[in-house]
Amino acid sequence: MADYSRILAAIAASEDPKQLRRFQENARDKGVPEIAEAAFRRLLEVLPDEIPGSVEHDFWKTIHAFEELLKDERGKTIRLSRTRQKIGRVGVMQTLRDFATSKAPTDGFRMLIERNMPELTGEALVLKHKDSFDTDVVAAAKARLIEAGVDVEAL
Repeated sequence: MADYSRILAAIAASEDPKQLRRFQENARDKGVPEIAEAAFRRLLEVLPDEIPGSVEHDFWKTIHAFEELLKDERGKTIRLSRTRQKIGRVGVMQTLRDFATSKAPTDGFRMLIERNMPELTGEALVLKHKDSFDTDVVAAAKARLIEAGVDVEAL
């Protein structure tokens, strides 16, 4: 097995989205999924402008993840226009509440679950930052994740 430690170190140190996308694309072309995954995860860390660890930073990681997945799937840049408009109207916290308590899961939730990225769902963010939400919202988020087969204790 090849030693990718230098590439992984460069990815971990990178703050440049263009460079990280190049790492990701090159790794996909060469069939090295662990490098592509590392570059994708790092990209999600550097794209948000908010303070790392905050609800807002984690939320924007989720939005960027979904947009990046759609871009890869459709071959063109896709913006979550309606979601971004909603955030502008009601804010991040209310948007997360609505994600968790909606009757049906969002397309983003389904897509992230299908790609084994449950930690990036809005519902997972509600659990991660449960002290910022009412107990009914936390319970709804937990129930949706459990229904989708996610081990919520592992999040």
